[in-house]
Amino acid sequence: MLGITKFKITGGEPLARKGCADLIAAIKAIPGAKQVTLTTNGVLLKEHLPALKKAGVDGINISLDTLDPVLFEQITGFDALAKVLEGLQAALDASIPVKINCVLQKGINDQEWMDVLLLAKDRPVHVRFIELMPIGQNSAHKGVSNKELLEQLQRRYPGIEKDERILGNGPAVYYRIPGWRGSIGLISAIHGRFCESCNRIRMTSTGQIKPCLCYAQSYDIRPAARMEDRNQIRSVLQRAIENKPKKHCFELFEAVTERRKMAQIGG
Repeated sequence: MLGITKFKITGGEPLARKGCADLIAAIKAIPGAKQVTLTTNGVLLKEHLPALKKAGVDGINISLDTLDPVLFEQITGFDALAKVLEGLQAALDASIPVKINCVLQKGINDQEWMDVLLLAKDRPVHVRFIELMPIGQNSAHKGVSNKELLEQLQRRYPGIEKDERILGNGPAVYYRIPGWRGSIGLISAIHGRFCESCNRIRMTSTGQIKPCLCYAQSYDIRPAARMEDRNQIRSVLQRAIENKPKKHCFELFEAVTERRKMAQIGG
């Protein structure tokens, strides 16, 4: 499996596709597969949760940028915050590990971090703040530095400390506030570049294997998959892994070659 043992189902919105739970079950059945998680906007989560639980999903990430219903509708286009929160609670009730992914944008939701953060106080969830990456429509907005956010956290919670537990598979640096049930994670793609330890590749909905979000370079796995040629599939994956760039260039927008939206890539 070329060392690929952990899988994340993303989108767009994966729960809008029929058979999402069946896909998770199928991946879980692959020899050597250790973990399958799901990233969702949470709107359809509650109704799909029984099937996801049965499929054996190992964790759920919920994208949530505000707890203000009005602002939520402005950002997402849907008056569905209540459904998302119901899905969050249903996942916790089902004993499925939950993480919250929050992207702060200046002038839009940069004042919402405290409310979102408080989800980790009385719930066993990990709230992660992800720096905005200038991809697609995101290039028109300005994100919030996690360094700046951490300074605010340290001023408000002087007892905050590094959480040394292994809470994920990727680049998040976690912190804990004494007495809180959950943790706070910072994924600093721009101001805390972690390219040297990046261990991820992505497959888009059109079968393109992407070594890095920053660049348009991809490897088409569809011909090999259609022929069910396992050796060729392995070859495509190996080329993608071997050609992961040494680092991204998000700080130099003119050098970023990826122009698609994150929803098209599988962000």
